[in-house]
Amino acid sequence: MLPILHIVSPCYNEQEVLPEIGKRIFALLTNMINEGQIDENSKIVLVDDGSKDNTWNEISKLSENSDKFIGLKLSRNCGHQNALLAGLMYSKNKADCVISIDADLQDDINVIPEFVKKFTEGCDVVYGVRKKRDKDTLFKRATAQGFYKFMNKMGVKVVYNHADYRLMSRRALEGLEQYKEVNLFLRGIVPLIGYKSDFVYYDRNERFAGESKYPLKKMFALAWDGITSFSTKPIRFVWLSGILIFLISILISIYALISKFLGVSVSGWTSILISVWALGGIQLFSIGLIGEYIGKVYKESKARPKYHIEEISDQDKNV
Repeated sequence: MLPILHIVSPCYNEQEVLPEIGKRIFALLTNMINEGQIDENSKIVLVDDGSKDNTWNEISKLSENSDKFIGLKLSRNCGHQNALLAGLMYSKNKADCVISIDADLQDDINVIPEFVKKFTEGCDVVYGVRKKRDKDTLFKRATAQGFYKFMNKMGVKVVYNHADYRLMSRRALEGLEQYKEVNLFLRGIVPLIGYKSDFVYYDRNERFAGESKYPLKKMFALAWDGITSFSTKPIRFVWLSGILIFLISILISIYALISKFLGVSVSGWTSILISVWALGGIQLFSIGLIGEYIGKVYKESKARPKYHIEEISDQDKNV
């Protein structure tokens, strides 16, 4: 029995790319069906994450012209991770396996048959991993590699050089559904699910059109969310810093007492100034860090829905 495959792609202001996405992925899906690799009921699910341009109109056109396309329109911009989750959860009970891929066509779609092959061999999760970053600028390469290394150092187990290009089986998606956190970081959650996994290596292409939806600012925000959602090491670091400063203060006290007994004249204003500024800065940083964790607990306790689907564009709504 051939597997039903859904290819899910979150889209935000991607009107320039969507016609090309439709052409390339449709051709690939059709070829895989004709070669007997996947079931004829396989689909392409495009999720409009509250775009401000004509993204939804382009998605609607694709779904009207072919029953292979399904469009999901979110009621507002919910963010890349939530938009991706919406597509995954929509496809969970309709497909045997789901591949998530960004809409910028940088991930090589030609390796999708390799994903499916590994799924048929028994893998529940298949990660798409970049072979190299020679097309990136030096700054981009350094920050990206630093991101993965730093995340692992902080205790967040992410797959090196892997973003959100992956295959998940229905069983893996059911496991993902059990993770209810609002602060969503799929790169960290998926490895926690377990099950048999493997890797597919590929060369990343240049963005086909438009601008990157993940500038440096958003990358830092994503890293920060990942760290504070999966690791308590920052708080432990603050605790260890407090111990270190306490030990240093004991040494300074001993030095001050010895200086007094020896009659050494010390003005004291420099040490006081440095101490006040250093301790004040550390205290503010510590309070802010703890506040960040409390804020996340506050958001999680509300258990608000992560997204709302406003409209579905599909020739067969019962699929």
